[in-house]
Amino acid sequence: MLTKPDFIKKKIVLVLANDGDKLSFKNDNLVVTNKDNEIKLQQTCYSLFAIFLIGHTSITSGLIQRSKKFGFSIMLFSSSFKLYSSINFALEGNTLLRKKQYTTTNSIAIANKIIINKIRNQQEILKRLRNKDIAEAIENLSDAITRLSSNNYQINEIMGLEGTTAKVYFNRLFKELGWHGRQPRIKRDEINLLLDIGYTALFNYLEALLNIYGFDIYKGNLHQEFYSRKSLVCDIIEPFRPIIDYKIRKMIKLGQTKNYKYQVEQGRFNLSWKDSADFLGNILNEIVRYQEPIFLYIQQYYRWFMKSQNLDTFPEVSLDVNN
Repeated sequence: MLTKPDFIKKKIVLVLANDGDKLSFKNDNLVVTNKDNEIKLQQTCYSLFAIFLIGHTSITSGLIQRSKKFGFSIMLFSSSFKLYSSINFALEGNTLLRKKQYTTTNSIAIANKIIINKIRNQQEILKRLRNKDIAEAIENLSDAITRLSSNNYQINEIMGLEGTTAKVYFNRLFKELGWHGRQPRIKRDEINLLLDIGYTALFNYLEALLNIYGFDIYKGNLHQEFYSRKSLVCDIIEPFRPIIDYKIRKMIKLGQTKNYKYQVEQGRFNLSWKDSADFLGNILNEIVRYQEPIFLYIQQYYRWFMKSQNLDTFPEVSLDVNN
């Protein structure tokens, strides 16, 4: 099983095929060259965690063989940065873990713990704003945590309360940036578009890590089973979403997105190829900055499932690192 020291050394490689980047291998090293055949990056396969391959290109059998040999995943994105396929390295045959997933009687309690953790991390993000106006929002989120901690809510009630707190949180986080509300996948404005791209990158990072342990990623707790929905990844991403939220706010406030070029078609915002690549690179760097707490949380979640399932020891992650 992957250990923390090994994981911390792992890297994500971003390859932009539309810019003419090409992949090749030499002596168990991944080599990325540009359209002029100049080497942009050379990375040992032993330290690869995932390749984010964006744009139209060819996948060779050699690349797939190496992904299996060295245990890295390949995420395939269209030119519009939409994930259309993935080649995931996964631990096969962990039947004991999956049996525990399928037979647990703690699904609702797990869902509750996950959302409490998410709200606490949202509070942590709001505290970073160092603004007097956040006091009421912090109090509202604290009230939600109290209610979740003292009541036996059903899934729909947990998600309803989570939705209410999310509205308070987003309204405060993006208050001075012309926020009009969260609308997933509709991409009605700049912030919603950037959130969708950021969450997609985080989702695929977490999926690759969950696969290493052999989880059935379609069996969730908060998010119930639905055809083709990776419900467990939808669960695990929740406490980590504030990483993306705060990074986007910070980039906008620092003017790092002011020169981005957007196209609007039928009310949907899209980002130019070059700017999408720049933004995704920034997001992946931010995710890697939190790779240790992300790894430890999923490792502890795995161990909790395999051992006691004592709700008092359910893992919790804090985002208060190197801020």
